[in-house]
Amino acid sequence: MPLYEHVLIARQDLSNTQAEGLIEHFSTVLADNGGKVVENEYWGVRTLAYKINKNRKGHYAFLRSDAPSAAVQEMERLARLHDDVMRVLTVRVDEHKEGPSVQMQKREERGERGDRGDRGDRGERGERRERRDRDDRN
Repeated sequence: MPLYEHVLIARQDLSNTQAEGLIEHFSTVLADNGGKVVENEYWGVRTLAYKINKNRKGHYAFLRSDAPSAAVQEMERLARLHDDVMRVLTVRVDEHKEGPSVQMQKREERGERGDRGDRGDRGERGERRERRDRDDRN
């Protein structure tokens, strides 16, 4: 069966247990239609990039599933009809990665910020500033 990853965004005024209940509900929908949820993660309340239905925040949930396309289509259809779900994104993947998703990893594990690695031929910022200032004077 094909492998999928789903991200659900639910309304901000739900409680954490209600948001996690949505995960269970959509996992059951997939299971009832011949699929299975391999893993799920609740990412918590996060700020949206733009307002959706007058909401600035939303409960994010992540599901990894192994399901036929009919089961995924049914789950998406029910999510669009559900009043508490604002957005659903489903992506078909070749394989599921082991361990937590990128959102759940610590910054140190991801190698994000602070460690830029080799900057190549650009040089350090101080050198560039000095050179720019010197060029501006001439």
